[in-house]
Amino acid sequence: MSNQIEADNNGPAISPFRRILGVFAPAPALPIQSNDPAEVARKYRYWQKRVLLSSIIGYATFYFVRKNLSIAMPVMQSSLGFKKTQLGLFLTLHGLLYGVSKFANGFLGDRANARAFMAFGLGASALMNVFFGFNSAVVTLGLIWMANGWFQGMGFPPCARLLTHWFAPRQLASRMSIWNISHSIGGGLIVILCGYLVVISWRLAFFVPAAIAFACVIFIWFTLPDTPSSVGLPEVEGTQSHSQTHESGAEFRRFVIDRVFHNKYIWILSLANFFVYVVRYAVLDWGPTLLTEFKHVQITHAGWMVAAFEFCGALGAIFGGWITDRFLGGRAVRACVVYMALAGVALFAFWKLPLNSEVLTTGVLGAAGFFVYGPQCLLAVAAANLATKRAAASAIGLTSIFGYASTVLSGWGLGALVQRYGWEAGFVGLIIATVIGTLLFIVAWPAKAHGYES
Repeated sequence: MSNQIEADNNGPAISPFRRILGVFAPAPALPIQSNDPAEVARKYRYWQKRVLLSSIIGYATFYFVRKNLSIAMPVMQSSLGFKKTQLGLFLTLHGLLYGVSKFANGFLGDRANARAFMAFGLGASALMNVFFGFNSAVVTLGLIWMANGWFQGMGFPPCARLLTHWFAPRQLASRMSIWNISHSIGGGLIVILCGYLVVISWRLAFFVPAAIAFACVIFIWFTLPDTPSSVGLPEVEGTQSHSQTHESGAEFRRFVIDRVFHNKYIWILSLANFFVYVVRYAVLDWGPTLLTEFKHVQITHAGWMVAAFEFCGALGAIFGGWITDRFLGGRAVRACVVYMALAGVALFAFWKLPLNSEVLTTGVLGAAGFFVYGPQCLLAVAAANLATKRAAASAIGLTSIFGYASTVLSGWGLGALVQRYGWEAGFVGLIIATVIGTLLFIVAWPAKAHGYES
């Protein structure tokens, strides 16, 4: 199977633009079986590119109908008279439902058709945004945003299924780190877009992203496949012994219990994920409010600065994935130790250094994003490889429960802390989170690269 992922240098040169368009060409009507190794290799490369690009675009769009609230919050606070504790509660309840949904849907995502699963979740989330934009009562808005959290939890499980079925374990860190730019693309573009929309009306920050998401549902439906076997290709190299073909529900449950719930390192990673997401979501959810109140930045500028946090995070994730596959033999946890420690250093610099210009402020915030998104991505790689492709979504779902439970601190907790003691106290809490996260990654240092050999 190694020849399936080697570069194909034959044939006439094709422009990059035509090459990208070719990836999204209509899928064959029926799976085509082939015994020719060269033909199998060509088809594999084609579908791997298509899966990667389509899932990046699809998951980035989930952020359009999730992270739009953070940029709308300062305007909603003034126009609707909401308090920070109320807005923080929105974030916490949404995050808790999102984490539970990601865990529950992880079990379904490991066995469901990835294309249908992802398209349904994005469409339902877009609909919740439409409902949100038409309401003003705090209780109604809270309930709608909780429902949105549940549908948002249907975004990552199909992506985990796709990546672990289409890429070998030795490639997963670098490929998933590339896929991870979907977080930064979606989170960055939406804060920029909504930074201008909220100047007109905060409701547009929900209607416009919803329209984009509905269009992306159609795109996902016509471009995503499911597993290699759905298009007539064999199992990816190194994972053949973990095929799910003809696996019963009871066999799957036994496998998940053994590989996920009885694996101490997945539990340690799950706890570490709590603290990674405290930092990450504190910046994403409160970034515009923090920058306007603590750094006295205009709301439109704040959108660009939070986008810099996201875009630098994409670079950090890609670099971390490359280091993991190239130098660490796939042991992603070891890269997380260094990344998390440096994230704490960057946050301390953002808090204490006299940053006298928006350029310097953006640079230091971007450095924090670079280091936070390393463990945010690599932690999922480690969990997926330890659980193997048969239970990758379930394992990441477990880590996600802890990750999104962090919104108790990053959402309502940080809102209440800042409202009572100011942003200085908020920064102390974030630094403590990076220290605890670093220590947990150190404990998980001996974890294997993957679980396919056993």
